Amino acid sequence: MARYVIFPMAIFLAFCMLSCIAQQQPCATYKFSNNKQFSSCSDLPVLSSSLHWNYHPSSNRVDVAFRHTGVTDRRWIAWAINPTSGGMIGSQAIVSFLRTDGGLAVYTSPITSYGTRLEQGNLSFPVLDLSATNQNNEMIIYASLELHENISTVNHLWQVGPMSENTPMMHSVTPSSPNVKSMGSLDFLSGRITTTRSSSSTLRNIHGILNTVSWGILMPIGAVIARYLKRFESADPLWFYLHVSCQLLAYILGGLAGFGSGIFLGARSHGIEHGSHKIIGIVLFCLTTAQVFGGLVRPDKDSKYRPFFNWFHLLAGCSTLILGIFNIYKGFDILHAAKFWRLAYSSVILTLLLAMLLLEICTRWCMPVAKRSMSDTVDKNTSTVVAVAAMEV
Repeated sequence: MARYVIFPMAIFLAFCMLSCIAQQQPCATYKFSNNKQFSSCSDLPVLSSSLHWNYHPSSNRVDVAFRHTGVTDRRWIAWAINPTSGGMIGSQAIVSFLRTDGGLAVYTSPITSYGTRLEQGNLSFPVLDLSATNQNNEMIIYASLELHENISTVNHLWQVGPMSENTPMMHSVTPSSPNVKSMGSLDFLSGRITTTRSSSSTLRNIHGILNTVSWGILMPIGAVIARYLKRFESADPLWFYLHVSCQLLAYILGGLAGFGSGIFLGARSHGIEHGSHKIIGIVLFCLTTAQVFGGLVRPDKDSKYRPFFNWFHLLAGCSTLILGIFNIYKGFDILHAAKFWRLAYSSVILTLLLAMLLLEICTRWCMPVAKRSMSDTVDKNTSTVVAVAAMEV
């Protein structure tokens, strides 16, 4: 009888053990070829990497192993701690890559700019027992860090990038790339890891939204109001105030906030250039600034200079609309925006074009025909009145 009880229990316990093993992270079951053992580990959310460590609170020392898997070509890997912030600048990195002669390079590199080539240098804290391995399609960096002060939580980053000869090259910086998501906070004591979003990525999105709304929507709406609404006598001077309000708001959002955020992004992103997008942005800012100040000194309607102002205003306005819309689509390419956003903005532009076409038909043909018909009616009525008066005489 006992056999029949023990056998189901054994099966149940085996099932529970298998379930526990299946639920364990892959890093927890990994065996290092050099027989090193680590009490804690975490599979990092991007770039096929994991981090293993032993933390010694008494000495504030931590032994780490950064492992990157799926290595099929020559590339560099890096793991870093940033003692001052959560971003790339200020990071204290450990770098490794396979040299062209077949040897494995491993060294420390402080990150001081976005245009870094991961040059070798001393970190802000001591690094001991530095080594690396490259086998079985995986690279591993080993190091012992002596952290300053009695802290267990740090900002950490990890990266992977291409090589040019023996020089590490810039990794991908597109918003959808996992390279811009490879950062977070790490608590060596509890083992808790949280990921954070790059501040540059957030600023890029804000920059794109501001410029799309200003150059791509408000500016065209203001132009449509000025071209068509002023032809309706009942809309005067309302059309003028609406036109000025749209263009001024667009200038504040795009010309000041959008352009300013673009300059700030360019200053922070050394080595990352989007030449044509940047040049068009500068031209747009100059054109709209000239439009704003030109409006302040606009000649009177009777002035002999008024025709020159009107031509400049027209040419600068048309150039701003064309360049603005073109640059927005270039921005979509730079940000690798989802197809939905392209379609949504294209729908807005097509709606504005359709509205312009209808207003053009209305103001070019319908209104003149209605005026001629009314004029003919008035003339006929006048002739009738004159004829009746003549007959009475």
